[in-house]
Amino acid sequence: MKIAVYGATGMVGSQLVAEALSRGHEVTAVTRRGTTVEGTTAVGADLSDIATYRTLAAENDVVILSIPPSRTGGDHQEYLDAHEEISETLVPARLFIVGGAGATEINGVRLVDIPGFPEAYAPEARTMGTVLDFYTSASGLDWTMLAPAPEIAPGTRTGDYKLGNDSPAGDKVSTQDFAVAALDEIEAPKHLHRRFTVAN
Repeated sequence: MKIAVYGATGMVGSQLVAEALSRGHEVTAVTRRGTTVEGTTAVGADLSDIATYRTLAAENDVVILSIPPSRTGGDHQEYLDAHEEISETLVPARLFIVGGAGATEINGVRLVDIPGFPEAYAPEARTMGTVLDFYTSASGLDWTMLAPAPEIAPGTRTGDYKLGNDSPAGDKVSTQDFAVAALDEIEAPKHLHRRFTVAN
């Protein structure tokens, strides 16, 4: 399978690349600077570069978007605009989006709207909630979103994880096992046109 990974050098994206390569997939690593990633074809592109996105979506079976919005106080509008345009762009590839835990729900209420949610993470959570809304409203687009547990960090690849729907499946997940769950879904789709969650 041919897989393009946006954010290929990030904390999550790098593990998605590693997991895909370990399974024998042909990977294109997409970063802003076109950084060389061993075992992949490197491409330089921003998320807002829709022309390159269309090209990659024509050349690959799956396009993974593993790019978070700014976490340093930057404006999220460009990020939102890019996702809105992508959600309205029909392409032959399947689209796989790395979501955010703060936009997952408990009893129908997003975590970001529950009292006590850390304010530092609220802007990203609200942005990712809007991104999810773009895709759930999309028509004719083959997409899936996987959101991590509230705590995601590098750890050990165990291959052992549990899944949930819109609610967190647990408190923590390693980036390695997040990648395992993502590639399992990509290889054998069970969550088309919807979000699901993963935890250890």
